[in-house]
Amino acid sequence: MDLSADVLLQAQIEVINPALKRGRIRYALFDFDGTISLIREGWQSIMIPMMVEILEQTPNHESHALVEQVVKEFVTRLTGKQTVYQMIQLCEEITKRGGEAREPLYYKSMYNERLNTHILERIASLKNGAAKAEDMAVPGAFEWLNILKARGIRCYLASGTDEKYVFEESELLGLPPYFDGIYGAKDDYKNFSKKMVIDQIIQEHHLHGEEFSAYGDGYVEIEDSKSVGGLAIGLATNESERCGIDEWKRSRLIAAGADLIIPDFRCAKVLENYLLGEE
Repeated sequence: MDLSADVLLQAQIEVINPALKRGRIRYALFDFDGTISLIREGWQSIMIPMMVEILEQTPNHESHALVEQVVKEFVTRLTGKQTVYQMIQLCEEITKRGGEAREPLYYKSMYNERLNTHILERIASLKNGAAKAEDMAVPGAFEWLNILKARGIRCYLASGTDEKYVFEESELLGLPPYFDGIYGAKDDYKNFSKKMVIDQIIQEHHLHGEEFSAYGDGYVEIEDSKSVGGLAIGLATNESERCGIDEWKRSRLIAAGADLIIPDFRCAKVLENYLLGEE
């Protein structure tokens, strides 16, 4: 396949780092929500209003517009980390405004209850067969996972979402056969991070940096992959439309150090030739 700039552009592959070392990947780490799964699409529309509602109950809160601005900033800044970190920040914001914060896990539980109600129908549709896994996945994700599997590239899944939900939802999507390990957030949050998973993979398999790659729509896995010399593929997924680039994600992923930006995995064949073929 001719991998000219025009071909890459038509496939919606944006090469940020043309000097990346290609054709050497042996291991890959994937984020879950927004990178493979769309089950939780719209989670921000649950978390942000909940936090605004809580902060507006504090004695010294600002206007609704300003509170919402503050919440949006820290929610988006902490996206990709375990959910509890957003709740820790919420507690700090409550205290700043003269309120008495409860434990971060209390607010995380409140958020999970609301989000689970939001996605209840999606989960039910997958369970009863009304929806197929492809309907709830980033377009082309299964094609790309099949390509990696066929090439013997070992894959791992790591998410900031609670482990029990990651296990359940990845099972509903039929993902376990593609991954050597699936990891999610724990209540004992200091004993889990995507960086810990990456470091473990690198050390256990004695990898050189260019043999490792990470895929994600948040800055965490991008920065963590670059920190070990790995390749970082940014998914600027437009989750609600299931098509095209989310410009906010794109700019954030580039700032985090992404080598490539793609909107989804519809470009799987071209991506295979570019990323996994010989330089």
